Amino acid sequence: MSGITCPDCLSGSIKDGKPSGEVTTIHSLPAYVARPEGTPKGLVVLIPDIFGWELSNCRLLADAYAKEGGFLVYLPNFMNGFIPSAGAMHSMEALLAPSPSIFTTIFYKPLWLLRVAGAAIPFLFYNGESVIKPKVFKFHESLRSDPETKSLKIGSAGLCWGGKYTIHLAQEPNLIDVGFTAHPSKMKFPEDWDNVKIPLSIAIGDVDMGIKIDMVKDIKALLEGESKQSGQNEVVIYPGAKHGFAVRADPKDDGQTKSAGEALKQAINWFAKWMV
Repeated sequence: MSGITCPDCLSGSIKDGKPSGEVTTIHSLPAYVARPEGTPKGLVVLIPDIFGWELSNCRLLADAYAKEGGFLVYLPNFMNGFIPSAGAMHSMEALLAPSPSIFTTIFYKPLWLLRVAGAAIPFLFYNGESVIKPKVFKFHESLRSDPETKSLKIGSAGLCWGGKYTIHLAQEPNLIDVGFTAHPSKMKFPEDWDNVKIPLSIAIGDVDMGIKIDMVKDIKALLEGESKQSGQNEVVIYPGAKHGFAVRADPKDDGQTKSAGEALKQAINWFAKWMV
């Protein structure tokens, strides 16, 4: 399934807080925009997880990139139709939780499974790579000639579902200048990673259900190996962090919350390093 690697792709928590940016249209796409105080250090295009551009999770991350990093941040709606609601997240959490009774197992678990399938299947039907990738590429090409952004270096931050497209952008020489991705989904090894041409930083947990730790170590060795320019790529492995931790961490889980905060700093520091 393109964009979904494991149950954690559809589970997690909704972030508290009220986004402070604005909604507008950029190059024909609806977009959330977070602006820094003063002159931007660069432009970051945030490509969201499966729950899309309207949920508070990615919008609050965009705000953090703008406020803490000093970047202009665009969070466009790259998705082509159906986007799972937050209710699907709650249903998956309930489905994955231990069953407290046989009644729950027999009656409620199937209901939650149907709700999750009802969210995932339409999303996959409408948002295949053949539809989304050209849209993502066209948007970034337009930024290079846009009067507001043509003088800015461009970074891509892809989360889960969006991570795949950040890596595809990083395989091209002129679409972006720097990339960051947290727990990307559905990548091919080694070809997707070996074709990376611009600086790329990855945040991933060692218990990620979508990319097993042995594969993570192989990706790290390839990207940071002697054949690559020293320091151009980095893979940071977070102990105990699950798939989705950087955007949907449970605030009641101190470990996941700490890892999410560190991944935010990782992204900001990486963009700052390569946007000078």
